[in-house]
Order: sequence, then C-alpha cells, then structure tokens
Amino acid sequence: MIDSGRFNPTHVDMRTSHEEVTALPLDNEYLAATENRVSEDFRQSMLFDLGQIDVRWDAELATLWAFMTPHERPNSNQSLIRDTMAWLSETKRLFSANPESLKFMVLGSRFPGVFNLGGDLEMFAECIQTRNRDALLKYGISCVEIVDRIWHSNDMNIINIGLAQGDALGGGLEALMCFDVIIAERQARFGLPEILFGLFPGMGAYSILSRRVGPVLARRMIMEGHVYSAEEMYDMGIVSQVVETGEGEEATRQWIADHSPRHAGYVGVARAGRRVDPMTLEELTDIVTTWTDTALMLSDRDLRMMRRLAAAQTRLR
Repeated sequence: MIDSGRFNPTHVDMRTSHEEVTALPLDNEYLAATENRVSEDFRQSMLFDLGQIDVRWDAELATLWAFMTPHERPNSNQSLIRDTMAWLSETKRLFSANPESLKFMVLGSRFPGVFNLGGDLEMFAECIQTRNRDALLKYGISCVEIVDRIWHSNDMNIINIGLAQGDALGGGLEALMCFDVIIAERQARFGLPEILFGLFPGMGAYSILSRRVGPVLARRMIMEGHVYSAEEMYDMGIVSQVVETGEGEEATRQWIADHSPRHAGYVGVARAGRRVDPMTLEELTDIVTTWTDTALMLSDRDLRMMRRLAAAQTRLR
C-alpha cells in the first residue's frame, strides 16, 4: 500500500492540470516489478496532497482508500468539499490511462467516533442572518455535485464503499448513502436532524432514500429526525454490513477480497440500477434550490438551535 503521509492543503483544483498520465499496471506481476516507479508517479499527483483527506493506494486490492481528516469540526466545511471534489476528479484523471487498475474506492474518516456531521451550520446561520442567498446556494450546489459524482461511481467502472466507523448525521448521512456499499461499525449512529431547526436535508436525502427504501419511509425518516443504530440501518437495507467496533477497515478489506472476483457483475448491477431509476444533477440542484429558499425563512429561534448544534460539533475537537 502506498501511504500519502501528511501534506499541506496548498493546491488549487487539479482539473486545470495537463500533466501527462503514466499508464498504471495491469496485473499483479507487473505491479510487483514496478512498485517503486508507480509509487513515485503517484506521489507526484496532488491526489496525495489534500488538506483534509488522506489518500492511500492499495495495489494488491486495486483499491483507493481515502479518510477524511478534518482540521476543526468534523463537518462538511468548504475546504473539505473542495478536497472531496479534488479526490474524485484527480482519481479519474490519474487512472484514465488504465482504468482497469482501479476497482474499488473507499471513503472513511479518521475523526474518532464520527464519519461526518453534515453541513457547516455556523456558516448556514451566518448566511441566513445576512440574507446571503448566493453563498448558501453555491455551498449547496457544491455538495450535490459531489453527491452526483459518488452516486454515479465517479463515471468509472468501480464500486464505491462508504466506511462508517462513527456517526453520520445530516449531510454526512446524505453523502454516505451515495455509496454502492456501506460498511458500518456497530457503535455508529445515523440520522437527519434538520427538521429540529425547521429545515430539511436538501442535498440528496429524499432523492437517495426514495430510491433505496421508498418514498413513504424516506419521508418518515426526514420528518421524524430520528437517530438510528447501525443495526436499524441494516434492517432497512441502507447499510450493507455491520461489524464490531474497531473492525471496520479489516472488514472492508475482506469484503473487497471476497467480491473482487465478481467485480464486473457488481458494476453491471449498479449501472442497471441507475438506469432503471436515474437520479440527475438537475433533480438534486432543483431540490437544493428549494432547500436554500426554505433556509432563508427560518426564525431566530431556529437559528439559535442551529448555532447550538454547531457549538456541540466544535466541542468534539
């Protein structure tokens, strides 16, 4: 496995890069023979130089591992959104010369007890108070663009795996549910609490849940704001596998090893599902526009609740 190490978040969006891509190895024998050269090629990519995502390449499993490493609150701040889009875009660029080399992408978190707590509530409250609709909408569109990319497997022949070793709430759960496979440790909790401060999860929750569990249960989950256990999410068919605390990474490796021989079939099933019940960026953008206008109607009481939740996120540091 190639370890990215620690880096500073100094790079801009790598989609402007026109560097030549070195072809990646096709088989294990070639991988073993050229490990050092491939390692050097990879380290020259800004894929391994992201401020809030630690990326690692596992050639043996044909898997790209990524772990969120938030600097402050474990939420979807604007820097993490930027790094997530960079992770997706640079992965596609880096592997474009040899897409067969990459079969699985995994996203987890290094923040203890948390996968992701969702939107930047302090930023939301500030935008609502100052009536800054443009900034709020821009944030939301950035989020749904990521949802769209993950839902469509980054337009690659890969299986996306979400690894929840801690809580996924609000926008964190919306992002997690985009993955083809979700492996959760038993202590993790999941929920959509936005209704508690008069809002609704507008960055993919209804679209994704209506496709995964049906519109009736989707509406109930959103309207009740209930927090679910990993077992409950498994029973609903949202979580694919529940494992014991501390066993998430090893369980993910085992899942990949077990399913790798049938990789093409799983990709085909995922593509068929998206074709039968397509989810478009236009749909997500329309909903996040409604979310923005709804947010601007929140009361002072709602904003106080939002800020209290933001303060609770801060105390987790």
